[in-house]
Amino acid sequence: MTTVFDKPDDLLSAVGQHLGYSDWLQIEQQRIDQFAEATGDHQWIHVDPEKAKDGPFGATIAHGYLTLSLANLFLPQIMEVHNVSMGVNYGCEKVRFPAPVPVGSRVRGGGEVLSAEAVKGGVQVVVRITVEIEASERPACVIDTISRFFPA
Repeated sequence: MTTVFDKPDDLLSAVGQHLGYSDWLQIEQQRIDQFAEATGDHQWIHVDPEKAKDGPFGATIAHGYLTLSLANLFLPQIMEVHNVSMGVNYGCEKVRFPAPVPVGSRVRGGGEVLSAEAVKGGVQVVVRITVEIEASERPACVIDTISRFFPA
């Protein structure tokens, strides 16, 4: 489900609104390996399936920052803002990693508008994205993202 806002100013009245959920995404070893290659983080808990079998998680796990980066995939699936000249990532206020993401897990993002305010030329919105792990009580990651949208 995607929540659609006709224009950036519509975000100002969306504080407290749940935006819905992204599609489920299965985290495969190939994605983990590609992230390791891109970042240089080749720690065995991520990239060595044989050694990881005897490790603390029983299998390889996704990098925390890989899980965080999925916010860029999930946010457009749960929220669209129309009539913009551009939207930009402005940062994050808070990031937490409550649970590891074992290889083969399915994750999805849910979103909620925490705040929205007018800024020079546009609207700044803080959206909390909670990355859920299917069949897990704890989320993998909770991110308070900051985005700015500028009207067309």
